[in-house]
Amino acid sequence: MFGPQGPTLRELAVQALSSVEHGYDLLAPKFDHTPFRTPDGVLDAVAEALAPLGPFTDGLDLCCGTGAGTRVLTGLCRRSVTGVDFSAGMLDVARQRVRPADGPGIAWVRGDARALPFTAAFDLVVSFGAFGHFLPRELPGLFAQVGSVLRPGGRFAFPVFAPPRPAHPGFWLLLGFDTVMRARNALWRPPFVMYYRAFRLGTVLRELERAGLTVELGVLPGFGRRADGSPRARLVVARRPGERPARLQPAAGRVNS
Repeated sequence: MFGPQGPTLRELAVQALSSVEHGYDLLAPKFDHTPFRTPDGVLDAVAEALAPLGPFTDGLDLCCGTGAGTRVLTGLCRRSVTGVDFSAGMLDVARQRVRPADGPGIAWVRGDARALPFTAAFDLVVSFGAFGHFLPRELPGLFAQVGSVLRPGGRFAFPVFAPPRPAHPGFWLLLGFDTVMRARNALWRPPFVMYYRAFRLGTVLRELERAGLTVELGVLPGFGRRADGSPRARLVVARRPGERPARLQPAAGRVNS
């Protein structure tokens, strides 16, 4: 599927019936040839929006996968960049594919985002496409972990896209996927947690603030606006209290919770 270099249907089925960790170990060599990998256009837009808030010294790519977001950090951070993921297979691919000739040093760490093996060592944390692997009840602990590894004034940034409306085919595609995953997890062990519709912006903003972070919403303008004028893509930037931050372009329109 997804072209000659992508995984076969059988390989995807084996992955889906595995644990999240083992499933990604299996998928890792072909992950970048699937739609699950964050598109370069999104990565570039986030990098462009974050650049005026820097320069940054040390960055962390949370749930780094094959290192697409880690590569973004190498252009934003001056001293070091760290990618953390709990899949050894994904980290192996990242080591091979992210090898800048110069710039900050890169470290790869196998670890769980819910129990990060770091102190307050970073002034920028990013994450791309990983939040579907966390149940809503896990967000308080996850965001508390992120806050604990940020230096005072450090920022946690990630893109969020407006969910499709019921009139759009994507709405039913995502609903169908989540329904199948819930049925799978009710009938099969170990569970494979991946839900596209569970990460709701209103809930996320509340939990970030409860974790003691100050939140700003920016707009990623290259993705346009919906019929009601609200942006299709936003950048969430949550800051640990510290020095006064630079301002983002304010987001317009409603927040979808």
